[in-house]
Amino acid sequence: MNTTKESVKVMKLADLPQQIGKEVIINGKSVALFHLTNGDVRAVLNSCPYKNGPLAEGIVSGEFVFCPLYDWKISLVTGEVQKPDDGFVETFETEIKDNYIYVMV
Repeated sequence: MNTTKESVKVMKLADLPQQIGKEVIINGKSVALFHLTNGDVRAVLNSCPYKNGPLAEGIVSGEFVFCPLYDWKISLVTGEVQKPDDGFVETFETEIKDNYIYVMV
């Protein structure tokens, strides 16, 4: 099965404040976007693996987001949940072109 990824233009970089998550819907999926203090933009599925907490509403620390419901710590780079909890969330590649954020889905 060959799956082709599509680059979707989602918003201006200036419209995504640093350290604040933003939910966007891309092809029917709820995606959480984060503009980190190091300038990177990360995108993950907007659902914590434990009880589906909305990650876009979580607290960002470095390259991690903390689920607003149960405080699970999740890597915005790999999607891996940090121990002692277990699981992962889907991550999406991002790209900045002409001051716009694109997400690969």
